[in-house]
Amino acid sequence: MVLEPGGLLAWIVVGAIAGWLAGQVMSGGGYGILTDIVVGLIGAFIGGLLFSFLLPGSAAGLLGSIVVAFIGAIVLIALIRAIAPSRHSL
Repeated sequence: MVLEPGGLLAWIVVGAIAGWLAGQVMSGGGYGILTDIVVGLIGAFIGGLLFSFLLPGSAAGLLGSIVVAFIGAIVLIALIRAIAPSRHSL
């Protein structure tokens, strides 16, 4: 995805969907719209790094971006829980 004015909206939508999905899988519910977006956007970055090592040079479109961000968000939530297991916010 390209970060243009329309691309910015796409990034927010991808982040919101991926963060919400990760919240559903990891805790049984979302974390709230803003936290879902942040988790999804950071997850997109993490997922992008992971997939760039596994499948270099691949492009997947909007649905693929959501899947990559979702996987990255799950990794992010798992890492946060491993580092700070007593916190239940994420």
